[in-house]
Amino acid sequence: MDFVKAFVIGGAICVVGQLLMDLTKLPPAKILVIFVTSGVILTAIGVYGPLVDFAGAGATVPLTGFGYSLAKGAIKAAGESGVLGAFTGGITAAAGGIAAAIIFGYLNALIFTPRTKK
Repeated sequence: MDFVKAFVIGGAICVVGQLLMDLTKLPPAKILVIFVTSGVILTAIGVYGPLVDFAGAGATVPLTGFGYSLAKGAIKAAGESGVLGAFTGGITAAAGGIAAAIIFGYLNALIFTPRTKK
């Protein structure tokens, strides 16, 4: 049942992103920022945490999950270290994902021929 919940919630988040791409003229970079920021905002108001508890990876894998991770780390570090923790906690919490994105992006650039779209 956990797989079904993750699939439905993750799929619904992805459907929202696809609708934004299809129905608006927003560039993908702005949609990315909207998703990460909405993950932070939904975490701050206490909505995204219960969604993560319910759907697991279905809520943490999409871009909104990255915002959730940033906000959760910042909130935790702010409670422990004050204002400085609010600035450093998010990056500390998301460091593994950021490092993986950099490493796998670099490896893909080595394996494949990177070029711009025409």
